[in-house]
Amino acid sequence: MNKIMFISLGCDKNTVDTEFMLGLLRDRGYSLTNDEAEADVVVINSCAFIQDAQQESINAILEAAEYKKAGSLKKIVVAGCLAQRYKDSIKEEIPEVDAVVGTTAIDKICDAIEESNDHIESPDRLPLPDTTRVVTTGGYYAYLKIAEGCDKHCSYCIIPFMRGKFRSIPMERLVKEAEFLAEGGAKELILVAQETTVYGTDLYGKKMLHELLKKLCKIDGLSWIRVMYCYPEEIYDELIDVMASEPKICHYLDLPIQHASDAVLKRMGRRTDRAALEKVIDKVRKKIPDVALRTSLISGFPGETEEDHQCLLDFVKKARFERLGDFTYSKEDGTPAATFKDQVPQRMKNKRRKEVMVLQQQISAEKGRSMQGKVLDVIIEGKLPEDNIWIGRSYMDAPGVDGYVFVTSEGNHLSGDIIKVKITGSKAYDLIGEATDHYSKGDAS
Repeated sequence: MNKIMFISLGCDKNTVDTEFMLGLLRDRGYSLTNDEAEADVVVINSCAFIQDAQQESINAILEAAEYKKAGSLKKIVVAGCLAQRYKDSIKEEIPEVDAVVGTTAIDKICDAIEESNDHIESPDRLPLPDTTRVVTTGGYYAYLKIAEGCDKHCSYCIIPFMRGKFRSIPMERLVKEAEFLAEGGAKELILVAQETTVYGTDLYGKKMLHELLKKLCKIDGLSWIRVMYCYPEEIYDELIDVMASEPKICHYLDLPIQHASDAVLKRMGRRTDRAALEKVIDKVRKKIPDVALRTSLISGFPGETEEDHQCLLDFVKKARFERLGDFTYSKEDGTPAATFKDQVPQRMKNKRRKEVMVLQQQISAEKGRSMQGKVLDVIIEGKLPEDNIWIGRSYMDAPGVDGYVFVTSEGNHLSGDIIKVKITGSKAYDLIGEATDHYSKGDAS
């Protein structure tokens, strides 16, 4: 059983867990493959955040089970959130699964494969695998998970039950990991956690994200540092000041606000209100005038009235986020919101989400037009050879969730090169431009 195939589903935090497990398997002498037909073992790092994600994970497990029935697979291991949440039922309902590994037992992956043993630890355990990661994002950008778990306990969210209380990863370990990623070619480092803004409060007694950022900025080779998942009520002045003053830190801030109606925010268990949201947005934009703000919203939360929905639309219209995603509410077993009365019909959820996204598309188009004539640094991700067009991202675009910059250039670029691009046009969510020179920070660093 030497060849392992990994299927990693869900969020960027799961991606980091997958990369650590791959590192442990590599250290143990296993070889990795992307071909199910030649794999001896399939490991599925699953997601269970919302129903759609659960179904995607279940489908992947069932597909692997069919390969095992056909005799081409010897073992199936299910890791991640689905394993943590439904550890008792996965093997009962899909007997082809040999072992399950919970979110806080990723360091036991080799034992699970070799001994077919389940490993489900307390959700409050903090696994710190003794290995280096096998980076799966292409190498020119990488995620740095700075904490695990969450203490917020929003009424719609299952994460604290699956991933435990908030635990910061020690700063010295994170700096060492970031140095390793930079040495491996990472030009862009993306900080992730269930919540990044309270980093350090459990270890050091105060918020220390700004201090971590200062240390990361000193690492040679890194050109961009991006911060995701900043709860708006936890944003603090020192963090804004560091983001404004350190040239390596992207002027980009991800604020998952979820809603703007005070009544809905209260039912969600959020620790803020519309006035406070408007205040922090105004403060960030005054300190960092060119900041790109991203947010995520939920439409159709239980009890959401038409008045609440119109309040959200009004907020979106006034806040004018550069980037925005809206999701319909997903009723998750085990969460308080699943028991709330006045559940909104799916048809109404879809209608309200569409209205939010139509409005945001208009805002994004206007903001795209306003970028014409400006020169931006763009990190190259690839090329459309048939059109001779390069694909990249600006500081305003996180990988996988935001838009692209489509670039015409006479140069020959590599993924991870950062080039100057003059913006000449725009689409609803993307920009169009032409390279102004062939200088690449990626080559120079």
